[in-house]
Amino acid sequence: MSRPQNRLTAIGVAAGAVLVLLGMTVYQVEQREQALVVRFGDPIRVVRAPGLHLKAPFLDRVVKFDNRNIELNAAREEVIAADQERLVVDAFVRYRITDPRQFYRTLGDESVAADRLDSIVNAALRQTIGRATSKEVIAQKRALVMAQIRNEVAQQAKASDLGVQIIDVRIKRADLPEANQKAVFERMQTARQQEAAELRAIGEQRKREIIATATEEGEKIRGEGDARRSELFASSFGRDPNFAAFYRSMQAYEASLGQGDTTLVLSPDSAFFKYFQKGPQG
Repeated sequence: MSRPQNRLTAIGVAAGAVLVLLGMTVYQVEQREQALVVRFGDPIRVVRAPGLHLKAPFLDRVVKFDNRNIELNAAREEVIAADQERLVVDAFVRYRITDPRQFYRTLGDESVAADRLDSIVNAALRQTIGRATSKEVIAQKRALVMAQIRNEVAQQAKASDLGVQIIDVRIKRADLPEANQKAVFERMQTARQQEAAELRAIGEQRKREIIATATEEGEKIRGEGDARRSELFASSFGRDPNFAAFYRSMQAYEASLGQGDTTLVLSPDSAFFKYFQKGPQG
């Protein structure tokens, strides 16, 4: 090999070594990241400023964490409420890594953090929902229950010194298990049927009362009308006896001849037919 070729080879090897050394010395932090420089397993520096930064080659290792709010979907849990109803609860938690050193020491990475926070959220759900009824969790006091769960998770995370800040904890879904839903639906259906039966019974009783009152008032009015009619007839009969006799005869004709199947056998000169022969005497 000639001397120029040897020189080119040496330059190439040197350049490669420089690039390798540069790659082991320089690292980049993006806007959404924060970096932790670790030397022999011990975190020595936190870097949050975006851009290029230097580290000691062969000695330092860079661990990067998300600088934004991190959302974690907790595992679905079946929890018993204060009224002994079982609830299937889906929840999620938002947190932020505020102390990368402590986070690295206690958890190491985000996958371990997810497991640890999931267990904390699970314990908070059981403790808080165990003090509330199923109706309060599902609808009536849901916001208050979520606030209590968030405070409980935040206190547990702080006490465990995880290096994170709990931003929020939310219940996405809280429902009865399928078997319980069927039982509750049947109880609601039975209750509505009983309520409907009671309303119908009350309606029937009210109807009977109204009919009895109306019948009583009707009989009273008819009695008063009959009495008034009798008074009018008595007054009229007293003034004109001939008209009274004529009226009674008309009533007798109506009662006797008004029936189509009635047969009478009378003498032609019977007094019964006197008004067929001549009008009332004046």
